[in-house]
Amino acid sequence: MRALETTPRLYDDLASWWPLLSEPAHYAGEASRHRRALVAACARRPRTLLELGSGGGNNALHMKRHFRKTTLVDLSAGMLAVSRKLNPGCEHVRGDMRTVRLGRTFDAVFVHDAIGYMATEKDLAAAIATAYAHTAPGGAALFVPDHVRETFAPSTQHGGHDGKTRGLRYLMWTWDPDPKDTSYLLDFAYLLRHPDGAVTSESDRHTIGIFPKATWKRLLAEAGFKVKILLDPEPDLEPSARVVFVGKRPLGKQPLGRKPGWSGRPSRPRP
Repeated sequence: MRALETTPRLYDDLASWWPLLSEPAHYAGEASRHRRALVAACARRPRTLLELGSGGGNNALHMKRHFRKTTLVDLSAGMLAVSRKLNPGCEHVRGDMRTVRLGRTFDAVFVHDAIGYMATEKDLAAAIATAYAHTAPGGAALFVPDHVRETFAPSTQHGGHDGKTRGLRYLMWTWDPDPKDTSYLLDFAYLLRHPDGAVTSESDRHTIGIFPKATWKRLLAEAGFKVKILLDPEPDLEPSARVVFVGKRPLGKQPLGRKPGWSGRPSRPRP
Protein backbone atom coordinates (compact mmCIF):
# COMPACT_ATOMS: atom_id res chain seq x y z
CA MET A 1 0.00 0.00 0.00
CA ARG A 2 1.55 3.31 -1.10
CA ALA A 3 0.38 6.75 -0.05
CA LEU A 4 0.12 8.41 -3.45
CA GLU A 5 -1.84 5.49 -4.89
CA THR A 6 -4.23 4.55 -2.11
CA THR A 7 -4.57 7.42 0.38
CA PRO A 8 -8.20 7.50 1.53
CA ARG A 9 -9.99 10.73 0.65
CA LEU A 10 -10.63 11.43 4.35
CA TYR A 11 -6.91 12.15 4.68
CA ASP A 12 -6.61 13.94 1.35
CA ASP A 13 -9.23 16.20 -0.26
CA LEU A 14 -11.77 15.63 2.56
CA ALA A 15 -9.35 16.12 5.47
CA SER A 16 -10.88 19.44 6.55
CA TRP A 17 -14.16 17.59 7.29
CA TRP A 18 -12.52 15.29 9.88
CA PRO A 19 -13.63 17.26 12.99
CA LEU A 20 -17.26 16.88 11.84
CA LEU A 21 -16.82 13.14 11.40
CA SER A 22 -15.23 12.49 14.77
CA GLU A 23 -15.39 15.06 17.58
CA PRO A 24 -12.27 15.46 19.79
CA ALA A 25 -14.34 15.43 23.00
CA HIS A 26 -15.38 11.84 22.37
CA TYR A 27 -11.77 10.62 22.71
CA ALA A 28 -11.35 11.67 26.33
CA GLY A 29 -12.12 8.36 28.06
CA GLU A 30 -10.16 6.19 25.68
CA ALA A 31 -7.17 8.53 25.61
CA SER A 32 -7.08 8.48 29.41
CA ARG A 33 -7.07 4.69 29.53
CA HIS A 34 -4.29 4.39 26.97
CA ARG A 35 -2.19 7.03 28.73
CA ARG A 36 -2.50 5.18 32.03
CA ALA A 37 -1.46 1.93 30.34
CA LEU A 38 1.62 3.63 28.90
CA VAL A 39 2.57 5.16 32.24
CA ALA A 40 2.19 1.80 33.97
CA ALA A 41 4.44 0.10 31.39
CA CYS A 42 7.32 2.58 31.68
CA ALA A 43 10.15 2.00 34.13
CA ARG A 44 9.92 5.66 35.18
CA ARG A 45 7.23 8.30 34.80
CA PRO A 46 7.27 9.31 31.11
CA ARG A 47 7.85 12.97 30.28
CA THR A 48 8.00 12.82 26.47
CA LEU A 49 5.42 11.31 24.09
CA LEU A 50 5.60 10.44 20.41
CA GLU A 51 2.41 9.58 18.54
CA LEU A 52 2.81 7.88 15.17
CA GLY A 53 -0.13 8.27 12.80
CA SER A 54 -1.56 11.09 14.93
CA GLY A 55 -4.15 12.22 12.37
CA GLY A 56 -6.32 15.15 13.39
CA GLY A 57 -4.85 15.18 16.91
CA ASN A 58 -7.94 14.07 18.84
CA ASN A 59 -5.99 11.75 21.15
CA ALA A 60 -3.20 14.28 21.64
CA LEU A 61 -5.69 16.89 22.80
CA HIS A 62 -6.35 14.80 25.92
CA MET A 63 -2.89 13.26 26.43
CA LYS A 64 -0.54 16.22 25.89
CA ARG A 65 -1.15 17.90 29.24
CA HIS A 66 0.39 14.91 31.01
CA PHE A 67 3.72 15.15 29.17
CA ARG A 68 6.41 17.82 29.07
CA LYS A 69 6.68 17.49 25.27
CA THR A 70 4.42 15.80 22.72
CA THR A 71 5.52 15.13 19.14
CA LEU A 72 2.94 14.17 16.51
CA VAL A 73 3.85 12.40 13.26
CA ASP A 74 1.51 11.82 10.33
CA LEU A 75 1.84 11.52 6.58
CA SER A 76 -1.24 13.58 5.65
CA ALA A 77 -0.57 17.32 5.34
CA GLY A 78 -4.32 17.95 5.60
CA MET A 79 -4.66 16.07 8.88
CA LEU A 80 -1.59 17.77 10.32
CA ALA A 81 -3.20 21.13 9.49
CA VAL A 82 -6.31 20.09 11.44
CA SER A 83 -4.15 18.93 14.37
CA ARG A 84 -2.09 22.12 14.47
CA LYS A 85 -5.28 24.12 15.13
CA LEU A 86 -6.27 21.72 17.91
CA ASN A 87 -2.80 21.26 19.41
CA PRO A 88 -0.79 24.42 18.68
CA GLY A 89 1.76 23.67 21.40
CA CYS A 90 2.75 20.26 20.03
CA GLU A 91 5.54 19.53 17.58
CA HIS A 92 4.14 18.31 14.26
CA VAL A 93 6.21 16.31 11.78
CA ARG A 94 5.13 14.96 8.41
CA GLY A 95 6.40 11.41 8.03
CA ASP A 96 5.60 7.80 7.22
CA MET A 97 5.40 5.57 10.30
CA ARG A 98 7.28 2.85 8.46
CA THR A 99 10.36 4.93 7.68
CA VAL A 100 10.44 8.14 9.72
CA ARG A 101 13.50 8.57 11.95
CA LEU A 102 13.63 11.66 14.15
CA GLY A 103 17.07 10.98 15.58
CA ARG A 104 15.90 10.95 19.21
CA THR A 105 14.00 8.74 21.62
CA PHE A 106 10.88 9.27 23.73
CA ASP A 107 9.75 7.87 27.06
CA ALA A 108 6.43 6.75 25.53
CA VAL A 109 5.34 5.96 21.97
CA PHE A 110 1.66 5.74 21.09
CA VAL A 111 0.21 4.23 17.91
CA HIS A 112 -3.57 4.35 17.91
CA ASP A 113 -5.80 2.69 15.31
CA ALA A 114 -3.71 4.31 12.57
CA ILE A 115 -1.63 1.13 12.85
CA GLY A 116 -4.45 -0.48 10.89
CA TYR A 117 -3.16 1.07 7.69
CA MET A 118 -0.27 -1.37 7.82
CA ALA A 119 -1.98 -3.93 5.60
CA THR A 120 0.93 -6.35 5.13
CA GLU A 121 3.16 -8.08 7.65
CA LYS A 122 6.16 -6.29 6.13
CA ASP A 123 4.60 -2.88 6.71
CA LEU A 124 3.48 -3.78 10.23
CA ALA A 125 7.00 -4.94 11.08
CA ALA A 126 8.40 -1.68 9.70
CA ALA A 127 6.04 0.43 11.83
CA ILE A 128 6.91 -1.58 14.93
CA ALA A 129 10.62 -1.11 14.16
CA THR A 130 10.02 2.65 13.94
CA ALA A 131 8.32 2.61 17.33
CA TYR A 132 11.20 0.65 18.86
CA ALA A 133 13.82 2.96 17.37
CA HIS A 134 12.10 5.93 19.06
CA THR A 135 11.42 4.29 22.45
CA ALA A 136 13.95 5.13 25.14
CA PRO A 137 15.40 2.27 27.23
CA GLY A 138 12.94 1.63 30.03
CA GLY A 139 10.17 3.23 27.97
CA ALA A 140 7.15 1.65 26.33
CA ALA A 141 5.11 1.70 23.14
CA LEU A 142 1.35 1.09 22.94
CA PHE A 143 -0.37 -0.21 19.80
CA VAL A 144 -4.18 -0.11 19.47
CA PRO A 145 -5.50 -1.94 16.39
CA ASP A 146 -9.25 -1.91 15.91
CA HIS A 147 -9.29 -5.67 15.43
CA VAL A 148 -7.16 -8.78 15.58
CA ARG A 149 -8.03 -11.73 13.37
CA GLU A 150 -9.49 -13.73 16.27
CA THR A 151 -12.08 -11.10 17.16
CA PHE A 152 -13.03 -9.52 13.82
CA ALA A 153 -16.73 -9.28 12.95
CA PRO A 154 -18.43 -7.30 10.16
CA SER A 155 -20.35 -4.23 11.32
CA THR A 156 -21.97 -0.95 10.34
CA GLN A 157 -21.76 2.40 12.08
CA HIS A 158 -23.22 5.83 11.45
CA GLY A 159 -22.80 9.29 12.91
CA GLY A 160 -21.50 12.76 12.24
CA HIS A 161 -21.77 16.28 13.61
CA ASP A 162 -22.73 19.85 12.77
CA GLY A 163 -20.38 22.82 12.79
CA LYS A 164 -21.14 26.52 12.56
CA THR A 165 -21.46 26.57 8.80
CA ARG A 166 -21.10 22.94 7.69
CA GLY A 167 -22.33 19.50 8.69
CA LEU A 168 -21.46 15.87 7.98
CA ARG A 169 -23.19 12.52 8.32
CA TYR A 170 -21.59 9.18 7.49
CA LEU A 171 -22.29 5.49 7.13
CA MET A 172 -19.33 3.14 7.68
CA TRP A 173 -19.50 -0.49 6.56
CA THR A 174 -16.78 -2.80 7.93
CA TRP A 175 -16.45 -6.04 5.98
CA ASP A 176 -13.88 -8.58 4.86
CA PRO A 177 -14.02 -9.86 1.26
CA ASP A 178 -11.27 -12.44 1.91
CA PRO A 179 -10.79 -13.70 5.49
CA LYS A 180 -7.67 -15.59 4.37
CA ASP A 181 -5.60 -12.48 3.64
CA THR A 182 -4.25 -9.78 5.97
CA SER A 183 -6.72 -6.96 5.32
CA TYR A 184 -10.37 -5.95 5.49
CA LEU A 185 -12.29 -2.93 4.17
CA LEU A 186 -13.97 0.15 5.57
CA ASP A 187 -16.38 1.62 3.03
CA PHE A 188 -17.65 5.10 3.88
CA ALA A 189 -20.59 7.07 2.46
CA TYR A 190 -20.52 10.77 3.41
CA LEU A 191 -23.27 13.40 3.21
CA LEU A 192 -21.68 16.84 3.33
CA ARG A 193 -23.73 19.98 4.06
CA HIS A 194 -21.94 23.05 2.69
CA PRO A 195 -22.18 26.66 3.94
CA ASP A 196 -24.73 27.54 1.21
CA GLY A 197 -27.00 24.71 2.40
CA ALA A 198 -26.26 22.38 -0.51
CA VAL A 199 -25.72 18.71 0.39
CA THR A 200 -23.36 16.51 -1.62
CA SER A 201 -22.47 12.83 -1.27
CA GLU A 202 -19.04 11.23 -1.43
CA SER A 203 -17.65 7.72 -1.02
CA ASP A 204 -14.33 6.54 0.36
CA ARG A 205 -12.61 3.16 0.81
CA HIS A 206 -10.00 2.33 3.46
CA THR A 207 -7.94 -0.88 3.38
CA ILE A 208 -7.11 -1.97 6.94
CA GLY A 209 -4.60 -4.61 8.04
CA ILE A 210 -5.60 -7.44 10.35
CA PHE A 211 -3.34 -10.03 11.97
CA PRO A 212 -3.64 -12.75 14.60
CA LYS A 213 -2.32 -12.07 18.09
CA ALA A 214 0.53 -14.49 17.51
CA THR A 215 1.82 -12.39 14.59
CA TRP A 216 1.70 -9.25 16.69
CA LYS A 217 3.59 -10.92 19.53
CA ARG A 218 6.24 -12.32 17.20
CA LEU A 219 6.88 -9.03 15.38
CA LEU A 220 7.05 -7.04 18.62
CA ALA A 221 9.50 -9.53 20.10
CA GLU A 222 11.63 -9.57 16.94
CA ALA A 223 11.89 -5.77 17.13
CA GLY A 224 13.28 -6.04 20.66
CA PHE A 225 10.21 -5.37 22.79
CA LYS A 226 9.04 -7.32 25.80
CA VAL A 227 5.39 -7.94 24.96
CA LYS A 228 2.26 -7.65 27.05
CA ILE A 229 -1.33 -7.96 25.85
CA LEU A 230 -4.10 -5.92 27.47
CA LEU A 231 -7.83 -5.78 26.96
CA ASP A 232 -9.36 -2.33 26.79
CA PRO A 233 -12.13 -2.82 29.38
CA GLU A 234 -14.42 -0.08 28.10
CA PRO A 235 -14.44 -0.19 24.30
CA ASP A 236 -16.21 2.84 22.91
CA LEU A 237 -17.47 1.24 19.72
CA GLU A 238 -16.74 -2.46 19.75
CA PRO A 239 -19.13 -5.09 21.16
CA SER A 240 -16.31 -6.76 23.10
CA ALA A 241 -13.04 -5.72 24.70
CA ARG A 242 -10.38 -4.58 22.23
CA VAL A 243 -6.90 -6.11 22.23
CA VAL A 244 -4.10 -3.64 23.02
CA PHE A 245 -0.41 -4.48 22.65
CA VAL A 246 2.24 -3.05 24.97
CA GLY A 247 5.90 -3.21 24.01
CA LYS A 248 8.40 -2.51 26.79
CA ARG A 249 11.93 -1.63 25.75
CA PRO A 250 14.43 -3.16 28.19
CA LEU A 251 16.88 -0.89 29.94
CA GLY A 252 20.31 -0.67 28.32
CA LYS A 253 19.39 -2.04 24.87
CA GLN A 254 20.27 -0.21 21.68
CA PRO A 255 18.04 0.01 18.56
CA LEU A 256 18.29 -3.03 16.36
CA GLY A 257 18.70 -0.89 13.24
CA ARG A 258 16.20 -2.99 11.33
CA LYS A 259 15.44 -1.54 7.92
CA PRO A 260 11.80 -0.90 7.44
CA GLY A 261 9.13 1.15 4.03
CA TRP A 262 1.89 5.09 4.81
CA SER A 263 1.61 6.19 8.19
CA GLY A 264 -2.01 5.89 8.89
CA ARG A 265 -4.59 8.05 10.54
CA PRO A 266 -7.35 7.16 12.92
CA SER A 267 -9.53 4.72 11.01
CA ARG A 268 -12.69 4.72 13.08
CA PRO A 269 -14.61 7.85 14.03
CA ARG A 270 -16.27 8.49 17.37
CA PRO A 271 -19.98 9.15 16.78
